[in-house]
Amino acid sequence: MADSEPPLLNDVQEIETPLDVALERLDSFLTSLGFHQSSFKGFLLSWSAFAFFGVALPIAVNSRSGCGSSDGGVCTAYRVPRFEMYVLASETSLAAASLACVSQNLRKHGIRRFLFVDRFHGRVVRFRKEYVDKIQAFFFLLICWMLPLLLAKAVRDVILFVHIKHGPLWESIALVFASVLSWVYLNAVFLSTCLLFNLVCNLQVVHFVDYANLFEREADVSMLLEEHKRLRYNLSKISHRFRVCLLLIFLLVSASEFVTLIQTTGYPGITNFINAGDFAIAAVVQVIGTIHCLHSAVKISHRAQGIASFASTWHAAAACASSGSSQPHSTNCSENMDAATEDSTSLYLSESDLESLDVSVQTNSQLISCMSSYNKRQALVLYLQSNVGGITMFGWTMDRAFINTIFFIELSLVTFVLGKTIVFSSK
Repeated sequence: MADSEPPLLNDVQEIETPLDVALERLDSFLTSLGFHQSSFKGFLLSWSAFAFFGVALPIAVNSRSGCGSSDGGVCTAYRVPRFEMYVLASETSLAAASLACVSQNLRKHGIRRFLFVDRFHGRVVRFRKEYVDKIQAFFFLLICWMLPLLLAKAVRDVILFVHIKHGPLWESIALVFASVLSWVYLNAVFLSTCLLFNLVCNLQVVHFVDYANLFEREADVSMLLEEHKRLRYNLSKISHRFRVCLLLIFLLVSASEFVTLIQTTGYPGITNFINAGDFAIAAVVQVIGTIHCLHSAVKISHRAQGIASFASTWHAAAACASSGSSQPHSTNCSENMDAATEDSTSLYLSESDLESLDVSVQTNSQLISCMSSYNKRQALVLYLQSNVGGITMFGWTMDRAFINTIFFIELSLVTFVLGKTIVFSSK
């Protein structure tokens, strides 16, 4: 019977949980987009698919749907080739940066370690339901953002190919399908990367909420310190893994938005949804992805910075409880301090008064225990105030001040571009 127990335990460990199913579903979805490149074959297939769907297919569609000399100028009123090439360049560069950064992290760590939900970690069982909800929210957000934008893209392409039709019907349908398919692939890769970073941050928010609640039910300072060190380590790993990706996304999105602004405001003709619709749709996708990255980073940084206030409240409540009379079993530190001062004089009395030494030792022991607990809590509060943590990008903490800085930089650049395109062109 003793020899049969280990196989039974192994069978229990092999039972799939809802978290395992959710992780397998997420892993399969990322594999379908080409994020898994753990082998040379996977690497080759991933970048071959990117070269076909993200580069060759849209270039072929744009070249095949070019305006002919027999259109009489009707085609040029609905299609601006350079607009489409700029949009394609921005979408391709963002998808390539996202694919390279995420695939490298997945190849090194795997999906479980990448999300910090390792099966051998004891906290997986406690937060299993929260993990599953966050993973389901990843797919929900992706579908909610992709579907309306996909509909807008399809409507725009259908109207465009109806007006510039110069071939058989099946060819126009194939061109519309190929254009939409390429758009879905490129933007799904980019949005999945942004929402994946959002998922990683939201999973850590679960731990920060639990850590804040830990002050209400735990008084062991060493355990609280170790738990915060673990959370801070996770944030540093997340920052290190995503710092290049976030920097590239911010720079490429900013460059794309300013090119969009320059092209649309400096265009001498009339811009509408047909000839400039790709600019609008691409801008919406890029802004959505950037907002999700910034929101998740600021959210977890705010949680990390708010831990010090919980610790201060916990420390003050514990100090008041230890000196109050509401708890009969607690030690009165102020009374022990006075007693220690009075009893210390007994050390200088005669040998006949040495029986008071037992009382002094007992009182001093209570005082040392009380002061030791107070000093430990005070040290933890000072540590938390000095190590607030948060998501960083090459040393810059991504918090509300970081967002304000980005906003004013972008606003300055926007007014500069508008001054160069609108004001000077009107003159």
